Amino acid sequence: MIGFYNYTVILTYLSVVSAVIGISLAIQGFVFGAIPCLMLSGFCDMLDGTVAKTKEQNDMEKKFGIQIDALADLISFGVFPALIGYTLGLNKPIHLLVLMVYILAALIRLAYYNVTEEMNLQTQETRSHYDGLPVTSVAIIIPLFWCFRSSLNSYFPAAYGVLLFCLAAAFVSKIKVKKANLKGRLVMAFVGVLILSYLTAGGWKFGIY
Repeated sequence: MIGFYNYTVILTYLSVVSAVIGISLAIQGFVFGAIPCLMLSGFCDMLDGTVAKTKEQNDMEKKFGIQIDALADLISFGVFPALIGYTLGLNKPIHLLVLMVYILAALIRLAYYNVTEEMNLQTQETRSHYDGLPVTSVAIIIPLFWCFRSSLNSYFPAAYGVLLFCLAAAFVSKIKVKKANLKGRLVMAFVGVLILSYLTAGGWKFGIY
């Protein structure tokens, strides 16, 4: 079979699997259950780079890792959040335009990242900042936003659409985002646990699960 199947890409594949499960849940109307899947995809993505560094790889394996990671991110953090929006009721022409803009912005951001990452691979430079908001950040931003769903009530779908549009703009902007170190990742993981705990408690409280 073509491709690479060593342990360095397992987390990337699991990220996609989690996203597909989340997409399936969202399509069936269990959007609340899809949010943890988005967070799990983000957790897998946060660790896959660290795991990949534990194995000495040739150039082809490294380039494959860059490409497969971006393709996985497009599904997990591009298509998946847009589909959540659609299942929330963002299905009118103006809404579909927002969803398309969001996915295209994620696609452009990831393609640009791939180009710069391959250049860094050739020059052996270490990346310290990202150009534009990383698409993987939605694994925290969207679940955090979800925590305010009950407060927004019927306005939540529209607010979600506005959030996606703002995220799309941030993906392709020229802002510099510092790459998270180990301490930053631990903080994000802790915040993720808090959000997941809150959402789980809320799900049981309102009989969603």
